Amino acid sequence: MPFRLGPTEIIIVLVIVLLIFGIGKLPQAGSALGKTMKAFKTGQADDSDEVEEEEKKPRRKIKRKTS
Repeated sequence: MPFRLGPTEIIIVLVIVLLIFGIGKLPQAGSALGKTMKAFKTGQADDSDEVEEEEKKPRRKIKRKTS
């Protein structure tokens, strides 16, 4: 897998994020990220429920006209 992150890379990413957002904005950014992930998972679960419901519905037979 080409995107493996070791401990050093994770620390570097965290330092960059800290420099971009600053200490004061970091909790707000984390909260927004958490809410976004929760909304995404909820939407994904809703979509899978809809797909399962559609699969359970009986299918209509289509009659073809012959000429």
